[in-house]
Amino acid sequence: MRAPEPRTLERRSRAQTRVRWELLRNLIRKDLKVKYKGSTLGFAWSLANPLLLLAVYTLVFQVIMKSGVPRFGVYLMSGLLIWNAFSASVSAACGSVVFNANLVKKVRFPLPVLPLSAVGFALVHFVLQLFVLFVVVAALGYSFVGPGLFLLVPAFAVVMIFTVALSMLVSALNVRYRDTEHLLEVALLAWFWVNPIVYPVGLIRKVLHEWTWVYFLNPMATVTATFQRAIYKAPYVNPANGQTILADPGYLFYLEHLAIAGAISLALLWFGVHVFRRLQADFAEDL
Repeated sequence: MRAPEPRTLERRSRAQTRVRWELLRNLIRKDLKVKYKGSTLGFAWSLANPLLLLAVYTLVFQVIMKSGVPRFGVYLMSGLLIWNAFSASVSAACGSVVFNANLVKKVRFPLPVLPLSAVGFALVHFVLQLFVLFVVVAALGYSFVGPGLFLLVPAFAVVMIFTVALSMLVSALNVRYRDTEHLLEVALLAWFWVNPIVYPVGLIRKVLHEWTWVYFLNPMATVTATFQRAIYKAPYVNPANGQTILADPGYLFYLEHLAIAGAISLALLWFGVHVFRRLQADFAEDL
């Protein structure tokens, strides 16, 4: 039997890629429709979420508890939205294969689209909510436009790689080890407080001093701090109490740490894909 020509193999590869992307889009579309099925406001609920959080956290941490961070609501939401997108993606991806057990056991299809669809679903919400945040902040007269916004591009690329990597890993492990989902829930709860979201980075520097670089080996801490530098326009040091708010007043600090976070994320992506491919042959049996 004659081997297929290179052009034929290339066409087959392209066709398979199109099928995967189409399947992924359909799964994301299905999840969005299911979530808001029967809802009167529909997508408006996802848009109302950042508005409510902005109002509540501003009241609690700026008016009542006096956090010492000017415009604390903007500072908080700059980091909270990307964390929520990451957390929602990984949580949903963890149970994506188990939740679709009947589909996995009956139909042959590229299994990685299941955790990837969870990431895509959360990504849609994040983009919508970030847009709402920009609109509201601009309407309140807060100027966030500037060269720092370009930091969002590498930061978003890093968080996407890291999210996909962890999603692939936990979705595969959860099929064989069902405690993975419960361990992840606890880990994400603790992980939230390890990131500079509700407190300024200056507090970390007071504790760790020259060892602060260890803190930023956590990719989400780096991404969160970068999003804050990109969106939150305030003095590097609060003149009222001398407290350091942002991780660094410049841009090079964030680019350097994003490069390190990107390398860590790529290594985790390789490991996550390797584990997924290794375990997916037994998914039907384990389910």
